[in-house]
Amino acid sequence: MKAAVIVFPGSNCDRDIAVALQQSLGKAPDMVWHGSGSLPAVDLIVLPGGFSYGDYLRSGAMAAHSPIMKEVVAKAKAGVPVLGVCNGFQMLTEAKLLPGVLMRNAGLKFICKSVPLRVERSHYPFTAGYDKGAVIHIPIAHNEGNYTIDGDGLKRLQDQDQIVFRYCDAAGQVTPESNPNGAQDNIAGIVNEKGTVLGMMPHPERVVDPLNGGLDGRRLFDGLVEALS
Repeated sequence: MKAAVIVFPGSNCDRDIAVALQQSLGKAPDMVWHGSGSLPAVDLIVLPGGFSYGDYLRSGAMAAHSPIMKEVVAKAKAGVPVLGVCNGFQMLTEAKLLPGVLMRNAGLKFICKSVPLRVERSHYPFTAGYDKGAVIHIPIAHNEGNYTIDGDGLKRLQDQDQIVFRYCDAAGQVTPESNPNGAQDNIAGIVNEKGTVLGMMPHPERVVDPLNGGLDGRRLFDGLVEALS
């Protein structure tokens, strides 16, 4: 299995993603500069977190028009799995690979802390390492994580099992109090209709080593590699 991490000006989690993938893959992923016009043949594409283009204009909006994104969109439409984390999730919505938008946090402040998430679906490659209903702890670090979509769009996500992660409390209860950023329906991560594109605001690459607070993120990458190999 081969993976590629797309590097944008302002990315600051690309190396973290590369380390996480190398642990699970047993080899380093290809690091592809955003200005490239082509992608190598890969089985997984990752859009990392950070502040692509300094988040000028709107988070992910400029990155969605980088030269490499034409290839990413084409590969995604052809069925190649794509994972977007934090700023990568924002890029996926801006590129119309996922519905909805990421707005300013409800409290209008940057949030950086570990939060509980409930795994809502375990039958996608991205969640193969988890049991449905499991509570995991993954850090968030964002200013625009307030997932927003219209009523019809939200109903489609719910009806088609596209909501993969929800913010919850330690007991797994989804409550307004456990929602750190105001995201609609406590949404922390969604997939496209085919289940081949995942966008999530929390950073699984930051919990792949016990020295960094746990292994809940490692389970995502291990499960993903096993599912795609």
